[in-house]
Amino acid sequence: MVEERVSKGDRKAVEASFAATLAEFGRIDACFANAGIGGGGRKSFVDRSEDEWRRMFAVNLDSVFHLFQFAARHMMDRAASGDALGRLVATSSTASIFGTARNEHYAATKAAMNALVRALAVGLARYGITANAILPGWIRSEMTAEIMTNEKFVSNVMPRIPMRRFGEPEDFGGIAVYLTSKASSYHTAECFVVDGGYSAF
Repeated sequence: MVEERVSKGDRKAVEASFAATLAEFGRIDACFANAGIGGGGRKSFVDRSEDEWRRMFAVNLDSVFHLFQFAARHMMDRAASGDALGRLVATSSTASIFGTARNEHYAATKAAMNALVRALAVGLARYGITANAILPGWIRSEMTAEIMTNEKFVSNVMPRIPMRRFGEPEDFGGIAVYLTSKASSYHTAECFVVDGGYSAF
């Protein structure tokens, strides 16, 4: 239940989850914002309701704001005591850099997330904190399960992916470990595209 409220942008739920994590482990070195919902792509921009627009931002962007704010404060406090280490990572989307018809609200949240990460990278660097985003392409997940059963969609998209397959969750383990480790201490403000070559072709 707490996890569900966190993913919906509930600040009190985020605070409670963060406090519980600190109580269990004593410190947080890395914070990965991975919650989000998709737009569905079924409705045109002019028919989009304000409620739908606001809900998308609450889940996809506000939740990241709350989470990173708590994490950054904790990491800054540690840095002030001589323990400078912090990693902020957000899951964005290639929708933030492409034109995504009927998914404008989703794309807008992800583009805002990219900008947030870059700004945090600059503002928090002096505390030993890095901030980066991962931009997945077409990846098999609960969010994409329905559209990936659509033969027309698959036949149109697959030829544009040089690797000729959709991404899998395990394709992100390496980049996630790198970005949350000391190995990435000088790598910040980056938006890493992981899409099988889709954006280059």
